[in-house]
Order: sequence, then structure tokens, then C-alpha cells
Amino acid sequence: MNTFKNQTAIITGAGQGIGFEIARQLAVQGASVLLNDFDAHLAHEAATKIVAAGGHCMALAGDASDVDFIQKMVDTSVEAFGQVTIAVANAGITHFGRFLDYEPEALQKVMDLNLKGSFFLAQKVAKQIVKQGTGGSVLFMSSVTGHQAHKNLVAYGMTKAGLEMLAKGLVEELSEHKITVNAIAPGATMTERTLGDLEYVNTWSRITPIGQPATVEDIAHAALFLISPFSRHITGQSLVVDGGWTSVSPSPY
Repeated sequence: MNTFKNQTAIITGAGQGIGFEIARQLAVQGASVLLNDFDAHLAHEAATKIVAAGGHCMALAGDASDVDFIQKMVDTSVEAFGQVTIAVANAGITHFGRFLDYEPEALQKVMDLNLKGSFFLAQKVAKQIVKQGTGGSVLFMSSVTGHQAHKNLVAYGMTKAGLEMLAKGLVEELSEHKITVNAIAPGATMTERTLGDLEYVNTWSRITPIGQPATVEDIAHAALFLISPFSRHITGQSLVVDGGWTSVSPSPY
């Protein structure tokens, strides 16, 4: 499959989980991928796996909330691959906490990575795409918690709802440059962090209408659609991938 042949993607927070699977699928389908993670070991291990499978991928470890580092990712991609055409702002932090007890430092940390990092990744990549004249795609990683209230995740949900508004708002400024901007909102997903948690898997299997949490492949398939040529007329949209949970919204507690 060469759906993404001659495309170059930057994916943040991709050392494992959903981000890694998006990176892997993009590389398998012909894209050159700059894979970022804060954890240098995870980043290099992930890129090595993708290269071993025949993909074109390089790792760049660093803080995806740091604007200077975001520019470095863009510059490195251009130096290595000649361009950037896709950005997937996958890096994010989940921080549980009661609203009445939430500390300013915790809120700042969540805002910096989830919102500021995504905002400036989109900005820096969009500037490069405009310079290239190639058109391209930006994808934000939202969450079902941006749609439905979830206990102890008010701050996190607020940032995820903000990303969906960001995707919608950028339509006005980026469409003339043939840049689509969308978001996906995953529900409960089985990743390295949750696969061994039987309580998590059993609970979300019980309350998800389709009968099980998503796999990382499920989320990656949706992500790739929204950054592919098959969705070139879709922009400013948010796609919920949750097995029907937001339609009924039973609490996991």
C-alpha cells in the first residue's frame, strides 16, 4: 500500500500506544516519519521497530510542549526528508484530580502539553507547508472526555474540548493553503498501560455498547483516514472513536 507515498509526517508522543501505531501504519503505507517521544529510549526503540519492518522512520526525542523544540522537529524533518506534509499532535498528559483540590502547577502542565504543544506544532508545520506549497494535513488527538463529563478529569477534558475547537477554528485560516485540520476523540483504548489491567478491560467492555474497548489499531485507522487523500474534503471536524460509549455514557465508576 502506497497511500502516503511522498508524504512526510511528524508524530509526537509516539514511543508507544496510539502514537506508535499511527507512525507504524503511516510508514508501512509509504510515508517518511519523524517519530517523537519525551523518552529517548522509547523513541529510538519505536523507530528501530518501524525501520526493521521496512518503514522510513527516524526518532527525535524531546519535549513536545517546547516551542523551540517543535521548530527543531520541523527543521529536522525538512533536512532529513525534504519536507513536512502531515502533523499528528498525539503527545498529551492525563492528570486525574478533584476540581476543588486542583493545583495551578498541575493545570499548567496539562495545558502546556495538551494545548500549547498541539497549537504550536500545527502552527510551525503549517508555516512549512505554506512555504512548500504542497498542501497537507494536521490532526489533533482529542478524547471522549472532551464530549462527556468524566470524574476527576475536568482539566484534561477541558484541554481536549479545546483541541476540537482549534481544529474548527483553523479552517478559516488554513483552507486556502490546502491544509485540512481535524481531530479524533478516542474512547477507552487498550494500550501498553491498560492491556494488563483486567479491571479496566472488563469495566469498559461492559459499558461500551460494541462490547470492548478500542485497540490502538482501531484509533490509528481513523487517524489515517483523516490525514489521507480519501478525506481531502473533510476539515474542521472531530470524529469520536469509542464503540458507542458517548451515545449512552455510563460511568465506569
